Amino acid sequence: MVLKQQLSQKQVQKMVLAPALQQAIRLLPLTNLEIIEVIDVELSENPLLEIKEETQKEDREDQKDNKEQETSADETGDSLEREDDKEFEAMYEQYFDNRFNSFSMEKKESPEYEKFITKAPSLWERLDWQANMTFFSKKEKEIAQYIIGNIDEDGYLATSLKDISKAVKASLDKVEQVRKKIMNFDPVGVGSLSLKEALLAQLDYMEIENENLRNIIENHLGLLERSRYEELSKHCNISLSEVREVIEEIRRLNPRPGRKYTQEKTDYIIPDILVEKADDRYTIKVNNEGIPSLRINKFYRKLIARASKDNPEAYEFLKAKLKKAFWFLRSLDQRNNTINKVANFILEKQKDFIEKGLDYIKPLTLIELAQEIGVHESTVGRVVANKHIMTPRGVFPLKYFFHKALSRDSGEEVSTLRIKEKIKKLVEGEDRKNPLSDVEISDVLAKESFNIARRTVAKYRKQLKIPPSHIRKRRYLMEGS
Repeated sequence: MVLKQQLSQKQVQKMVLAPALQQAIRLLPLTNLEIIEVIDVELSENPLLEIKEETQKEDREDQKDNKEQETSADETGDSLEREDDKEFEAMYEQYFDNRFNSFSMEKKESPEYEKFITKAPSLWERLDWQANMTFFSKKEKEIAQYIIGNIDEDGYLATSLKDISKAVKASLDKVEQVRKKIMNFDPVGVGSLSLKEALLAQLDYMEIENENLRNIIENHLGLLERSRYEELSKHCNISLSEVREVIEEIRRLNPRPGRKYTQEKTDYIIPDILVEKADDRYTIKVNNEGIPSLRINKFYRKLIARASKDNPEAYEFLKAKLKKAFWFLRSLDQRNNTINKVANFILEKQKDFIEKGLDYIKPLTLIELAQEIGVHESTVGRVVANKHIMTPRGVFPLKYFFHKALSRDSGEEVSTLRIKEKIKKLVEGEDRKNPLSDVEISDVLAKESFNIARRTVAKYRKQLKIPPSHIRKRRYLMEGS
């Protein structure tokens, strides 16, 4: 067999994502706040886009200019270089502005800085301040700063002492000596290597002399975590009531000392879709509050016509920017239309849930919705991501309405959310002396025509963060002792 190199042609079909399609796909999963950021970037990069100021005066002027534009359509068409440009422009006539408006910033008064709320110092800033007040030698400060820099948000040291010793070129004893002092900083226990060490540090600092408490923390913390109270009672030779007292003392300690000063991030939810009820009818509205309305300025469009004769390079540049602006505006419209279709279908499907509650929620999948509105499943997935809907029953993420279905004996499809809610109510109303096992829960549901396997019950129970029956029983006994 002889190997030869040769040229050959092969015709294949493949899908290529055009830049415009990529942009439309990129905008779909974005929230309103993210869309505003994208618009700001486009406004700064594309001179043909500007914010439309919606005023009554401007609307009247726009109507007048539109009439003038219709009478001079032929003249404008002659200024275009190619015939396809006229068709392209006609598709996006709604985005055009008919004159150039200079953009001027509104003059605002200077803020009163004394009314500003000061930012609270972080955990690491507090520790660093205390280290500067405690350590005076250069080497100890270096070790302390390295230790503080490797403390996580929970207050635990995330690096081994050997690594710290190598990094600062100091002995292990010296590093340990500095760390022990840091553990007595506020919050007490910060810089610990384990939960046991953090709890013991807090006991020492508060001078709590309780042998049973110290014994359980030092030697039997694992039994306590697994709620094995009877074994704790035997190992420590104390009664269950005394074990309960010890547990109450431990609850006063802080298992995550760093959380005392860790600044938690607050996430504010701005619903992307609003559901309103008027005259016994529900209406859907895409929430575009805060999103600026954009248009293309005619001033730059006229520059394109002039540049086509005088400056070919400027013409190509402005033409590319114009097409990019067109596709951006079209992508925004397409995003709103797709969100509106998805929201309307969800409202129609889950109307009973909005009116009556969780017992009436219906199962829904991405494939079902995609087939209904005529788009691909991945498109629905992008629309649903990171978006929230505000209904008369509350604010929900769109993903909340998508879940699998289970069939009852009658053939009716039931949402898994209903099953989880029933499991939760069964556990809340169970006999504390004899908690329901997964098998027993499965049997109770079967009597209501919900045939669910024990493994499925266990999976849903874990998702609800409900412990197994034997652990619940131990906790009930401890609470009642």
